[in-house]
This record gives sequence, C-alpha cells and structure tokens, in this order.
Amino acid sequence: MKRLFSFLAILAIIFASNCSRIPDNNDPVIGIWAKAEQISSDSNIEREWTFNDVYLGRFHERENNQLEVVTDFQWTQEDGVYTISYPGLENKLDDVVTMSSSEEGTTLKNTKGEIIAIRK
Repeated sequence: MKRLFSFLAILAIIFASNCSRIPDNNDPVIGIWAKAEQISSDSNIEREWTFNDVYLGRFHERENNQLEVVTDFQWTQEDGVYTISYPGLENKLDDVVTMSSSEEGTTLKNTKGEIIAIRK
C-alpha cells in the first residue's frame, strides 16, 4: 500500500511540474530602447525602456542628466501593436506603438508615426 501511495505521489509531482511551465516569450521588443530629445539649447530629455519576457519592464526619464522618473511598466502585444501602460504614474497615458525597421535602426513608432524609441 505504501508503494502505491509513493508511486501516486511521484506521478502527481511530475504532472504538476509539467503543467506549471512558463511559455517562452521571444518577442522582438524584448531589450533596451531609448530616445534623447533636445528641448532647448540648454535642456534635454532622455527616455529609456527595458522590456523583459514576462510582459513587464522598467522606464527611466532623465532631464539634463538628472533622474526624474523611474517606474515599472506593463506591456502587451496584439497583431504587432504594443500597448505600454504605466500603472504607477497617473499623469502618463499608455503608449500605443508599432515596431519598424529603417536605416536608423529598429524603432518604436506611435500611432502618429513619430519615433518614440530606438533599439540600443
């Protein structure tokens, strides 16, 4: 009887471990993206997004090399359209972007066609 319970316990452990695997995410957006903008002759803003494979990431914004914003973000992808949401920032709207390749490199463009980030 002990053998039967031991055998069933081993089967249960094997079955549970096989069902709990996280699927691989090989989305091409995974990595570091950045953009620097010159606001005026003495002011610039740098933004950086780090996308990871569990649909989360980290966003940094620096103004004149001073760190102004650091927050986590969530991202989703549906039919090549990426939605980036910033749950910790009430004043920052979601970014809706698409990925494209050009002579400048691989870029993320918003719905107006403006480049918001370039892959590092």
